[in-house]
Amino acid sequence: MSDRYTVISADCHAGATVAAYRDYLEEEWLEEFDAWRGRYANPFSDLKGDGRSRNWDTARRNADQETDGVVAEVVFPNTVPPFFPTGQLIAPPPNPNNYQRRLAGIRAHNRWVADFCAEQPTRRAGIGQIFLNDIEEAVRDVRWIAANGLRGGILLPGVPDDAKHIEPLYSREYDRLWAVCEELGVVVNHHAGGGSPDYGKHDIGWILFALETPYYSRRALTHMVMSGVFQRFPGLRMVLTETSAAWSVQAVTTMNDFHRQMCLGRIGEISVPGTVVLAEEPGEYVHRNVWFGASFPSRSEIEARHEIGVDRILWGSDYPHHESTFPYTTEGLQLAFHGVPTEEVTAMLSGNAASVYGFDVAALTPLAQKYGPRVELVAQPLAAIPEGVTSPAFFRK
Repeated sequence: MSDRYTVISADCHAGATVAAYRDYLEEEWLEEFDAWRGRYANPFSDLKGDGRSRNWDTARRNADQETDGVVAEVVFPNTVPPFFPTGQLIAPPPNPNNYQRRLAGIRAHNRWVADFCAEQPTRRAGIGQIFLNDIEEAVRDVRWIAANGLRGGILLPGVPDDAKHIEPLYSREYDRLWAVCEELGVVVNHHAGGGSPDYGKHDIGWILFALETPYYSRRALTHMVMSGVFQRFPGLRMVLTETSAAWSVQAVTTMNDFHRQMCLGRIGEISVPGTVVLAEEPGEYVHRNVWFGASFPSRSEIEARHEIGVDRILWGSDYPHHESTFPYTTEGLQLAFHGVPTEEVTAMLSGNAASVYGFDVAALTPLAQKYGPRVELVAQPLAAIPEGVTSPAFFRK
């Protein structure tokens, strides 16, 4: 047994500068890109000033991660790619008028992140992006992502209720997409921030977005489980990230309760056709096909680990965002994991992520022995919350 943990963050973010993205665009879009760039102003504080280079500077990023005890990472998008109205994770889906431009933008990001992860292939599992407006184009992008080493898989967009031009996630139209992901072993990731409706131009709009985004982000689970996606595609793997994890216990209980009623042919006054009744309880599909990227988990979430499933939980730091545990990750781990058996902590900090995303733990061990947090330290309760922390990990119960 090692005296240090191997820590894989299943929730990190990276992206290129606007100028760098230009080099990854197809030539036909360059003139339009130059015009767009001249009009666009970046709204995000963590993408301004000195801190923004953490998104693309490998030397700085590695130094930060090593100081923080993290030796590998799953790389979600960040920054603003060409033709996007805002950050990648919270931007609404494209409409028919801007779809081709936005598609060119995410393909530029995918090319960039493939190169970025190729710089550190042992330490980085990059996630590529797709849009759902055109399923055949999405399938084409999945094949490109798989062929170009982005073993983090794809980022599945949310579908807001007001995006009537895009099929909901429970539509059978997506079976072509699930089939190719299953065939190629591509992980389907769903990150918090997607799927929310347009709140309009109101002062309270962004607050309501932040308050309600957990609901819109989490419902991808019920849409995909209850519509039989994992029954039809038993080899498909899905990770819901930065949505926490403990909520899944009640979600599974509720789906199982509904399933028992559905087996009887009715839910109250609603008649249930036999074609929509799953062969097994919904919880069985969750426990086989779904993992939870419990970024900066609270102590109460870790205490519920056996109900969630120790083998279903992936820890993440959310680096380099404001709510990240960086640079106090060891303290965050103490707060969440103290007193938890070492083998369970190992599973949640690295084993589960290695299994889902294909990290070579043996290859990471030399780095972990040098930089990883000490097992004996993580086992101890945190004596005091460090000054200057900004992560919810230190404030949630």
